[in-house]
Amino acid sequence: MTAPIDFWFSIGSPYTFLAVMRLAEVAERAGVEVRWRPFDAHAIQLDAHDAPFADKPLKAAYMWRDIERRAARFGLPLRLPIPYPLPELEQANRVAVLAAEEGWCPAYAIATYRRWFVERDPAGSEPNLSASIREAGQDPARVLKQAGSAAAADALGAATREAKEIGIFGSPSFVSDGELFWGHDRLEDAVEWQHNLDLGNPG
Repeated sequence: MTAPIDFWFSIGSPYTFLAVMRLAEVAERAGVEVRWRPFDAHAIQLDAHDAPFADKPLKAAYMWRDIERRAARFGLPLRLPIPYPLPELEQANRVAVLAAEEGWCPAYAIATYRRWFVERDPAGSEPNLSASIREAGQDPARVLKQAGSAAAADALGAATREAKEIGIFGSPSFVSDGELFWGHDRLEDAVEWQHNLDLGNPG
C-alpha cells in the first residue's frame, strides 16, 4: 500500500465545501486512504498577491451560481446567500490543524461547512465554532484554549509553509505521490490516480 492521498484544504474557501462534503464517500468507494491536511490558503494568496474574488463582483456571482449548480448535482444541501468572506479564517484553521493531529478533522470540517452553507453560521465564529467542535465529539473549551495558543499558530504556519513548498496555491488541493490536483472538480481524478498507485499501476 502506498502513502495516503493528502487532502490540503483551508476553511474559508467556498469551493472547498464541495470537496469536504464528498471526499469521504468518493475515497471509500475507491478504497483509498485520505490524510486531511488543513493549511492557511489565504496567507499563500496574500503572498502571491492573488485574491481570487476580492473586488470582482461578476466572478463572485458566477462562483456562487456554479457552487449552487454543483451542489444540486451532488445532492448537497445549500442555502444562499452564504456569509462571505469570513472574519475568523485563522481560528477555524487552527482548530482544524489540532483536529488533524488528534484524529477528528473530517468530522469537524464537515460540521463546519454544513453549518456555514446550510445554517448560514460563519465558519470560525460562534455559534458555528463551538457547535462544530462539539459535534465532532470534543470539548469546545479545551479545543478553543489550545487553538488560541502560540503552539497552534506555529502548527498552522508550519502546515502552510509545507503546502507552499510542495507547490500548493489554493484550496482544495489533492496530492498523490507527488502529483498535485487542484480544485474540487479534480477530486475523482486524484482518487483514481491514488487508486491506480495502490494497485501498482501508476499514471
